[in-house]
Amino acid sequence: MEVIFILILISLIFVGLLAAALYWSINSGQFDDIEAEGHQILMDDDKNVEPEKNKQQ
Repeated sequence: MEVIFILILISLIFVGLLAAALYWSINSGQFDDIEAEGHQILMDDDKNVEPEKNKQQ
């Protein structure tokens, strides 16, 4: 029976740590713009540079 109390205490500490980590990540701006990185992959910012043909000329 003592084991169940220890497991409950450990789980409450773990939930508290997770809540603190979530609170920190929200306040530090981790979730401000979650779609920008997905759109950045789709946008092609590279210049259209044609490879040089026949450098020996």
